[in-house]
Amino acid sequence: MYDCTRRVVDWLADLGLRDGLLTVFVRHTSASLVIQENADPDVGRDLEAFLNRLVPEGDALYRHVLEGPDDMPAHVRAALTQTHLSIPVSGGRMVLGTWQGIYLFEHRRSPHERQIALHVIGE
Repeated sequence: MYDCTRRVVDWLADLGLRDGLLTVFVRHTSASLVIQENADPDVGRDLEAFLNRLVPEGDALYRHVLEGPDDMPAHVRAALTQTHLSIPVSGGRMVLGTWQGIYLFEHRRSPHERQIALHVIGE
């Protein structure tokens, strides 16, 4: 999992927005976004291990195998998580808890170039 919190914080600060609602959206079908604990990296490793066990590669159930054995499980993992987040903004800052961060959750084995779209409404 890639912690993208700082990049979102910097983007939001450049806008000078006081209050509003931020939407974070990943533009892919085999990756997702999660808000998770940012204090202990074992949380991310444990989540990945859990999803790998829950949605294993090589299951005979999968018919979509053209892009490799990790592709269909990645689609299922993305369906079980989220492709977008809505985060309130107050006083120019995201209203996240003390130990929360925004993470891009890659569900493929090999790294892929991913794009995240940010949109905010407010004043």
